[in-house]
Amino acid sequence: MKNVKEQAQKIIDTTHGNICNRCLGRNFYPQVSGNDNHERGAYLKDILNTAEEIPEKGEACYVCGDIFRELEDILERIINTIHDSGVEFETFLVGCRLPPEILEKEKKIQNEIGSENDSLKKEINRELGKELELRLEKEVDFDNPNLVIMMDFANNQVDLQINPLFIEGRYRKLIRGIPQTRWPCRKCRGKGCKKCDFTGKMYPESVEELMAETVLKATEGQESKFHGAGREDIDVRMLGRGRPFVLEIKEPKIRELNLEELTSKINEYCQGKVEVLDLKMVSKDRRSGIKASSTETYKIYRALVELDQETDEEKLNALNSLNIIKQRTPIRVSHRRADKIRTREVKEIQVKMLDSSHLELVVNCEGGLYIKELISGDEDRTQPSVTSLLGINAKCVELDVLEVNI
Repeated sequence: MKNVKEQAQKIIDTTHGNICNRCLGRNFYPQVSGNDNHERGAYLKDILNTAEEIPEKGEACYVCGDIFRELEDILERIINTIHDSGVEFETFLVGCRLPPEILEKEKKIQNEIGSENDSLKKEINRELGKELELRLEKEVDFDNPNLVIMMDFANNQVDLQINPLFIEGRYRKLIRGIPQTRWPCRKCRGKGCKKCDFTGKMYPESVEELMAETVLKATEGQESKFHGAGREDIDVRMLGRGRPFVLEIKEPKIRELNLEELTSKINEYCQGKVEVLDLKMVSKDRRSGIKASSTETYKIYRALVELDQETDEEKLNALNSLNIIKQRTPIRVSHRRADKIRTREVKEIQVKMLDSSHLELVVNCEGGLYIKELISGDEDRTQPSVTSLLGINAKCVELDVLEVNI
């Protein structure tokens, strides 16, 4: 206790006695017991007064400037700011920014006694958090809060950071010619030019934009970001149970959603082009889970194949040997994909002859296998291929994804 008294006296001397109980007591947790730092500071001042009189306090606290005396006004400002914003939330976290001079004074005190215990920022955040939990009837969440409340003492303002919400589901793309996500114009890179009719886009709509339009209205969000379990080409339909996705909505003011009603509105707006199903709210961690799953699953495709020569049923038996595929990055995506050889498995292939020069293939394969190149061979960059096994040039005329197994 002698050491504690000496250190406390140093702080009193440095501040000329102008220090509030909290800023004194905060330096002695957990050495000095008490329910809070205010109680610790009061206790220390009491025991110091028995040995030596503390100078009369005539100014604001040397360290915090009496911030804690203003907590009631600060709480009212925060609550009014939240109410005025109209934001919905169930969980929150409080932070604060302090003027540099306050942080410097706190550091000086810590250096004076050679200790770094509870900080002023932590105490302010803790006290505001406890009171806001009671008054707002919301919960503090340190990991994934809906709302981050920042009390900026440096600029005397309250800032709100509305964290994104995440909706998981599956989508079916029922027509060809729609990309999965917004595709900026190659010429103007999204700025708008004659080539793109000043839209900034290569294609007028996308799966993301079609579904996000309705969700942004429902949430009053500012922006969307699409996270898919892989993607299909623009000219490929996504059928069956659909492809898993997570739609991220940034700065949503409304978080309580009727997902059944939202599903109906999205599908009505998409007008038979795109359909969503199985919507549910998820945490932000699901974004990376969805993306990582794209190459860890098996997918089923249906392809219409055209041969440049006629063939017969017997020759098609050669396609049963399609199993382990060595596939160099296809020419058509080599400008945006690393040039390497990938090994993928064909689990099962079903072959149906439509006529002497047209086939229908149903391919159950590992995610990440390029089906068009599995058929064409891509100038022998894919081995084996339909072309190499039949000895006839083959090309994919139409392609549909029937299943994404996750």
